[in-house]
Amino acid sequence: MKFKSISTVALLSAAIAQTASAAIINFSSISVWTGFVAGQGYSVATEDFNSYNGFYNNGLSGSAGGVTWTASAPGDLYADLGYMSTNWANSTLTFNLSPNVQGVGGNFFVTDINFNILPGVFRVDLADGSAFIGFTATTTDFVGFYSTGAAISSISVSVSDPVGYGTVDNLYFTVPGPGAIALLGLAGLVSRRRR
Repeated sequence: MKFKSISTVALLSAAIAQTASAAIINFSSISVWTGFVAGQGYSVATEDFNSYNGFYNNGLSGSAGGVTWTASAPGDLYADLGYMSTNWANSTLTFNLSPNVQGVGGNFFVTDINFNILPGVFRVDLADGSAFIGFTATTTDFVGFYSTGAAISSISVSVSDPVGYGTVDNLYFTVPGPGAIALLGLAGLVSRRRR
């Protein structure tokens, strides 16, 4: 009996240690991020915003690879040239994500009112308080995140320029790869069989 108690304590301690070590890993290279998430059993779905053009009210939703996103910003949203942005300068653009996104990334940058690229500082925040601050001067600058714990429920981009607009081209999401989906299906069959 004493052995079972020690084993239970050891298992609980290991579970708590794993939870405590959960982290957000950030990336500045899309190829490194893509390779890393592939190694975790995920493939990547892309929202390129090419089907959006003009002014949109908050609550604009779309999906890519089974991931649903809902965009919002103070003053609403504006899209052009395949970019999604805020409609007001110096506002925060937020995407709420579902279901269970373990990794997300994008090409984040600063634009002026006419969608011309401005060199500037941008900040990307996740709902859990993780953040990345960087300098951007092109539409291809990439920032990505992967969570080793809880799913990522939102991502936001903001800029420090009072006349700049936080803008995103291409949001990338992790989606379970074919092997992971097969394992989930197998687990479902096994659980049904036991009933």
